Amino acid sequence: MQSNAPEQPASNAAAANQEPGAAPKAKRAPVASNAAAHAMRLLQRARAGEHRSAEPKAPAGPRAAVIGGGIAGLVAARELAASGHSVTVYEASAQFGGCVRAHEVAGLVLDAGAESFATRSTAVADLLAELGLGDDIVTPAPGGAWLYLKRGSESSAQPLPATGILGIPGDPWAEEVRSAVGRAGALRAAADLITPVSKKLLEGELSLGALVRSRMGTAVLENLVTPVVSGVHSADPDTLDVDAVAPGLRAAVLKHGSLARAVAAMRAAAPAGSAVASIVGGMNRLTAALLKDLRAANVVLLPGTPVASVHHNAESGEPERAFELHLASEAGAEPAEPVFFSRVVIATPGEIATDLLAGIDPGFTGHRPAPGAGISLVTLVIDKPELDDAPRGTGLLVAPTVDTVGAKALTHGTAKWQWLGDESGPGSHVLRLSYGRLNDVAGSLANADDESLRAAALLDASTLLGLEITAGDVLGFDVVRYAGALPFATTGHAARVAAIRERADATPGLEIVGAWLSGTGLAAVVADTRRRLRVSAS
Repeated sequence: MQSNAPEQPASNAAAANQEPGAAPKAKRAPVASNAAAHAMRLLQRARAGEHRSAEPKAPAGPRAAVIGGGIAGLVAARELAASGHSVTVYEASAQFGGCVRAHEVAGLVLDAGAESFATRSTAVADLLAELGLGDDIVTPAPGGAWLYLKRGSESSAQPLPATGILGIPGDPWAEEVRSAVGRAGALRAAADLITPVSKKLLEGELSLGALVRSRMGTAVLENLVTPVVSGVHSADPDTLDVDAVAPGLRAAVLKHGSLARAVAAMRAAAPAGSAVASIVGGMNRLTAALLKDLRAANVVLLPGTPVASVHHNAESGEPERAFELHLASEAGAEPAEPVFFSRVVIATPGEIATDLLAGIDPGFTGHRPAPGAGISLVTLVIDKPELDDAPRGTGLLVAPTVDTVGAKALTHGTAKWQWLGDESGPGSHVLRLSYGRLNDVAGSLANADDESLRAAALLDASTLLGLEITAGDVLGFDVVRYAGALPFATTGHAARVAAIRERADATPGLEIVGAWLSGTGLAAVVADTRRRLRVSAS
């Protein structure tokens, strides 16, 4: 799952059961214990950094600036370079890739953010193929994610129904649905199949929560939909625009006369196989491949270079000086000379984007999105042979009503991805816990210090997986923090995006891309960015 970050923290899992009579699995030695090998890796990275620091000579085409070096910015830069532009990418942080980058934990190179992409379209797969990574696309081990639900005063785990979309069941009377919502909840959900659809329900702004509650009731919303949506979007279903988070669902309900039948039809029409996929080695390889491709195209990449403001010189009469960029200066330093471009793509998060756009047109200020919830991802690499058989699939999504767990989701990475299990080795496991829950108490954990999050992750992983995991089992851990998870896809999202892009279209040479407009997830971001830049780049 993902916020500008993870596409889907816990989905499509499987248990890799050991066959009866098989030899016991060897206990894996702690990773990254070979100091010489580790030193060599550091030396290789240093040499790679020296190579990257040399700025290539840019082509002589029209000058274009891309502000923001996340996936949207890198894809935009690639499209501009392909159309003959001389491109410079400005990234405020020290790293490119945004939430699609790597970090190292206990010697393993892992995804620091998004670890999969939705396969509802071919946008990401097509890009990977163009970058030479098409043969490395893999799907999760089959089997399904689990839910962690509260029943009365107790909490328990069970498999997530496999026939749903965002937790909405395609079969309200399926055994997994009845187990999750109870017999009364399943009966209420099944009423959707015989209750006429009111066209008034499907007119105007509509939240995902309002649609589910009206058609299937509170039990389905609280026990199935909310855990999934919280895990994917870090948001309450009642705040999310149904058209933004589930494109086509509203029209399908009207067509099929039932929410359940609409979900079932959309699932049947989806591409065969898993709903998500990844790459051997992790999605961070997408960022690395894009950067390699951009360097080959002589794109200038400037990390650690924030842009303070952008202005449009509408009356200059000089197309090559249409946009004036001012770079941020250190305190006390002389302001840098402005830099001029004929085109500008703003590919930053929404709050930063609207602040920059205000220098072009003050009217953009009114479109500044509210900040979203912060997310902290805690990665644990542990030595725990008891998890070799993936007893609870590839992870669990936690219902917000559960008060004994602070995490909103746990991904069992070594069970989800075969390549990672092979690389980690028998007995060693990669767990990633997501913090940023909907309720205030658990949500505050996202802002806790690293040691507090480490302690919370050990307790939560023990509860969710049903076995004790202690500090002595830990081979390595890391915390990655993201601010503002999908703050913009609230009701009325489509109308807001249309208004923003209409205003941007009034300034020739300006383009705006990113998850705050396209919607969360790599599939949405890549498809939207390529579509817009291919139309406008030429």
